[in-house]
Amino acid sequence: MKCTINRRAQFSASHRYWLPELSDAENQAKFGLCTRAPGHGHNYELFVSMEGDLDEYGMVLNLSDVKKVIKREVTSQLDFSYLNDVWPEFQIDRSEAGLTTTENIARVIWQRLKPHLPITNVQLFETSTLWADYRGNAMEAYLTISTHFSAAHRLALPTLTLEQNSEIYGLCARVNGHGHNYHLEVTIKGEMDPRTGMIADLVEFQNAVETHVVKPFDHTFLNKDIPYFAEVVPTAENIAVHIRDLLRQPIKDIGANLHKVKLIESPNNSAEVYCEDAAETVTQLQTATPELAAV
Repeated sequence: MKCTINRRAQFSASHRYWLPELSDAENQAKFGLCTRAPGHGHNYELFVSMEGDLDEYGMVLNLSDVKKVIKREVTSQLDFSYLNDVWPEFQIDRSEAGLTTTENIARVIWQRLKPHLPITNVQLFETSTLWADYRGNAMEAYLTISTHFSAAHRLALPTLTLEQNSEIYGLCARVNGHGHNYHLEVTIKGEMDPRTGMIADLVEFQNAVETHVVKPFDHTFLNKDIPYFAEVVPTAENIAVHIRDLLRQPIKDIGANLHKVKLIESPNNSAEVYCEDAAETVTQLQTATPELAAV
């Protein structure tokens, strides 16, 4: 029986975004404050996922052994280091090296661990609101940002009476509505540029979410202030779907694909939707469906 296990680790390190082939002005325009010398630091949080069969002791792997491998191959080398210098993959004077973006660090950690562990995913948090996932697929990676907005809503179908709506939606059907501090996670997928280490420009990604979702939604009564919800009940599920539709094209415009939208309405309630294009989904299904032999 296959089982996935996860191991957490941490390291503190500094880095700087700077490409020697660009001028000072070009670096500043492309990377902003991240170009400042001698760099800046983060407390990185690392999650390594591994898959395997259970052994006679009920384990995929002995976690003490896993801990030693991660420490030997990754954290002992990266902790309290300047990432640009520590590994050849980040030494930017080398033409084959790339910048120490969250997604690129996750990719290189995968490469360092893969010979020693049956890993299926490397997830690296640079901050609590920015993290990347890498799953071993060449230069493809996933980058997630989280943000929030505050809004009120009422769950009720206009075709039903208050009593009927209350039977379906409970207290959420009350006439004057109620509010939430919504927590939003948006994940994009794409190919990392081998030199910049980026799926897409992070500032443009953040601006797209801010412009198309946070600013229009924040401090609103969704039913009354967002035209879409004049006809659609603003459940967490419907809000997540609408955010997906709002972001799909802006994310394409910055050179990536929208992968997932997760909306956390409260600590007890969340919804998430995946965002593959219909054509892509059909292609995947066709690829995954075996042809039956003629009889």
